[in-house]
Amino acid sequence: MIGVQLARQLREAGLGWKPGPGDRFAIPDRDLDDEVFVLSNMTIEVHTMPEGRVIGFNGTTEWALDDVELDETIWLPREDQLRELLGGTFRELRRSAAGYQVLIDLLGEERAFAAGTPEDAYAAALLHLLAAAGAG
Repeated sequence: MIGVQLARQLREAGLGWKPGPGDRFAIPDRDLDDEVFVLSNMTIEVHTMPEGRVIGFNGTTEWALDDVELDETIWLPREDQLRELLGGTFRELRRSAAGYQVLIDLLGEERAFAAGTPEDAYAAALLHLLAAAGAG
């Protein structure tokens, strides 16, 4: 999973977010920096009961944070979402000395982006594409 700082860079570079089930996000600057939230239609929790562990399906969870403005959140795109956002420019993900390397083809020129995790390598490539789109 990419970190909040990298996710913030993506947002500042122009990456939009249409929230959907399964999306992960953070709420920075509200003493929740280390918490990752997942959008869901339902809360599902594991409960330990005297007869054993059960999975409980709940409609909502009572919590002090009833709602938060979308612009107060930071989307933490998953690996598959980052890869999809690269679109037709994406060529390959491979292991490298730095961990992982994402190769893209931008206007006939191959570019490589290395990082410690696949998500961070995809995000670096996406940052490059967003910067190129902003400059063009």
